[in-house]
Amino acid sequence: MSPRRCLNACIAVLGLVTAACGNVAGEAASAPALQNAPATPSPAPREFLEIGAGEPSPESRPPRQMAAPAPRSLERWEWAVHSKSDRLDVWSGPEGGALLTSIDAVNPWEQRLAFPIRDVVESGGETWYQVLLGIEPNGSDGWVRGDDVALDRMRHQVVIDLSQRVLRHYRNGNLRHRFTVGIGAPDTPTTRGRFFVWAHLNPSDSSGPYGSYLLGLSGFSEVLTDWPGGGRMAIHGTDDPTDPGRRISCGCARVYNRQMNKLRPIPMGTTVLIRR
Repeated sequence: MSPRRCLNACIAVLGLVTAACGNVAGEAASAPALQNAPATPSPAPREFLEIGAGEPSPESRPPRQMAAPAPRSLERWEWAVHSKSDRLDVWSGPEGGALLTSIDAVNPWEQRLAFPIRDVVESGGETWYQVLLGIEPNGSDGWVRGDDVALDRMRHQVVIDLSQRVLRHYRNGNLRHRFTVGIGAPDTPTTRGRFFVWAHLNPSDSSGPYGSYLLGLSGFSEVLTDWPGGGRMAIHGTDDPTDPGRRISCGCARVYNRQMNKLRPIPMGTTVLIRR
């Protein structure tokens, strides 16, 4: 899709998402904590790069409330947290750090967000989790109280290799799918980093620019920062079999529709690693 067509797509959907109050993005595994973030309100969101009018997918179900004990180690499994309320307080550190901000815990389609855990600390009988937040700038993280969240073990992972133009989907560490994908054009490259699945949407037209299904990501383009309604990336379908393998998009990863449908079970909060 040319930059002009992408811009038109953003403008067309702006009315759909301007009421959005979610604000998430993410990048590196060792992302820096938020600096000088206001306590309220949350940073203003920027929406998807190429998202079309669509409906929330039933694949994004409410999280189950886990009774599992707090994970002592993140070496074997990946974990995510879901806020118990629609807002989540974020702190500069455990053990009484400063309150940095309060972020939305649901996206604009009322799907509850899952924030991947990067570290865990127990102190004075209280558990704290350092999580990827998904707010700008890419890579922001912060600490949340264990009492404010529920836990979910993440069994899925997605890795997008930009040099090979390949998406790999893993479940329980085993490769389930390997697809050739279209990536960002030279002038609108796909942002590298560690992100997570932020939305599940069924585009209204499977033959349209977003194909049969869309996984919204928590990351933002580092190039298209001033577009009306623009900036957020996604993995989405395409009905054009020539798209995969090309540098063609405005930053999203394009997967042929027949293959994209196989990625529907990937849950909210799943890590998406985009690398060179």
